[in-house]
Order: sequence, then structure tokens, then C-alpha cells
Amino acid sequence: MKNKLKKIKENLRDDEAAIICSPSNRFYLTGFASSAGYVVITKQRAVFLIDFRYFEKAKQTVTSCEVLLLKKTFEQINEIIENKNKVFIETDYLSVDDAKRFENELSPNISQDDKLSSILRKMRSVKSEGEIESIKKAQKLTDETFSYILPRIAVGKTEKEIMLDMEFFMRKNGSEGVSFDFIVVSGKNSSLPHGVPTDKKIEHGDFITMDFGAVVNGYRSDMTRTVAVGSVTEEQKKVYNTVLAAQESAIKAAVPGAVCRDIDKVARDIIEKEHKGCFGHGLGHSVGIDIHEGPSFNTRDESVIEKGMVITVEPGIYLENKFGVRIEDMIVITDDGNIDITQSPKELIVL
Repeated sequence: MKNKLKKIKENLRDDEAAIICSPSNRFYLTGFASSAGYVVITKQRAVFLIDFRYFEKAKQTVTSCEVLLLKKTFEQINEIIENKNKVFIETDYLSVDDAKRFENELSPNISQDDKLSSILRKMRSVKSEGEIESIKKAQKLTDETFSYILPRIAVGKTEKEIMLDMEFFMRKNGSEGVSFDFIVVSGKNSSLPHGVPTDKKIEHGDFITMDFGAVVNGYRSDMTRTVAVGSVTEEQKKVYNTVLAAQESAIKAAVPGAVCRDIDKVARDIIEKEHKGCFGHGLGHSVGIDIHEGPSFNTRDESVIEKGMVITVEPGIYLENKFGVRIEDMIVITDDGNIDITQSPKELIVL
């Protein structure tokens, strides 16, 4: 983390400073999770200002920078930045009201330049070995949750019951929380890409789509599997196999130097040939401290893939008022390709 702060310092001139207040970026630079606080950085100093609720713990655990008790926010920040000529803020996080408050309370010029946000996005897009290890642990727990729930899915159980069973197992076995609100949808509900679990009971012949993830050391995982209950139709098989072929082709194409939108196109072309207009979201997104980070596999992102990126590959087909299928894995970009860290089986499972 000291290296992360050092990198930001290297991007600042002597008369510049940076203020970080988003929870995710504070955690990224300090390793300390809190609902409030500021990391203030100049060429000479890096200070974590944290209030009384967290101060004792922060003093014990944060080693990347100075830790000071937050009492008078702007008075203390002004003392640290020492009337620098330019102060960068997180333009992609702060509201207009918050930005105006910074402008009114701090004596230096608050820059509307997205320099700080851009630096942090770039840094966080490439994960360190330690970050990747935490993500792998989260994914291992996610795979274990999938193995646990399969024999517990049965006709008559509700989507909510399955979701709660999965979440309880995951938390009981070491997850710090959930990556996001789990998606467990069945039958006609599975045509909703981000459907919410309901009291609908599982029926014979349903597809069930489960999208879920764990949190380990503050880092998240993300996986989707679609399984069938009882039996499947030829149409369901065809749709499932099309999604699987699209995913496998995209994973194979995801290598260093490739462009994100081109990976999306690999999967989208396969799906559009069979089901035009039924794949309405991006192919994938980076995962880390937040469940959605950059870059992303979509039709617009021109980012070049680099070693150390962790990105999901999650094509889907959604037939309105009938059923949907999505299969999602997380891949880690390597020197010459990628490693799929999702170990759960992808062949069509009929329970």
C-alpha cells in the first residue's frame, strides 16, 4: 500500500495535493474499511484522517500512512495541504454539492480535472498478486456455495429460500459479506437479467439462474450458473449451448493486447446469429474491491487488456416471458492468455 501511495505522490507536483474520500479508494490505499474519513496526499506526506469511531483500530492496523484523529475536517486538511496551488478530488465520486463544499472550505484551488480519478482507475484495473489471491479465495468460497446448494434445490422451494440458504452458507464459511444482492430467478423470471428473488416456487422444467459472490479481505467474486430442474426442452438446450459457446470463445480471445470491445464482439456475434436482440448487456466487467470496476467487456470500451486484470465473462440470452440463460466466470489475464479461476462445472446440469 505504501507503493500505491508512492505512485500517487509521483504524479503530483510540489504545489499539488490530492484528497480521497470514497470508501473503496480509502480502503485501496490504507487497507482499512470505514464509512467515513479522508486520505490526504501531497508530495511530502500521506495522512489518513479518521473519526473517533475507527481511530483506535486504524492506529493499530494502518501502516501505509500517518493516522490522525479527525476533529475539524477542513481546518486539518488545510494544515496538511499547506495552501497548495491545486488540489485534485475524486471527480467520479463526489456530488456537485460536495465539490462546492470543498471549493468553499479549502483555500487552494480545487481542480475539476479528473487526474486523480484517472490515476486511481488505472491503478486499480491491474491487480497485485495479493489482490488476486484474495479474489481467488472469494471465488473458491463461491464455488463451494454452488456445490452446496445444488442438492438442496427442489421443486416447491422458493427463489428466496434458495437465495437465503446460499447466503447463510457463504457467511458461515468465511465470507465477510456478499458481493452484491444475490440473484436467484427461475422459470419466466430467469428472463430478467437482474431479477430479484421472489416467493415463486421452483417448478419442474424451470431454468434457475443464480448470480452470486463472496467477499474475502475486502475483495469480491462474481459467478453465474444456470441449471435446470427435472427436464429440459430442445429449445432450452440450444439456448444454453449457444451461451456456453459464446463464453468459451470470448475467454479464449481474452489475451494481453486485445481490446475490450473486441472480446465483447466475439461473444455477441455468436449469440446474435441465433437470437438477435436477446443479449442486451455487456459481456463482462472487472472485479476487485467493488463488484463493478474498469475496464469492461462491452461494445464501447476501447481499453487494452493487460496482465493482472480480473474480468468477468458473462454472456446471456433472455427470451421475454419464457426463460433466460447466463453463464459467468472470472478470468485473470496472464502474460500470454488468461486463467479461469471459476471452477464450478459449466455443462448443463439437470437436477
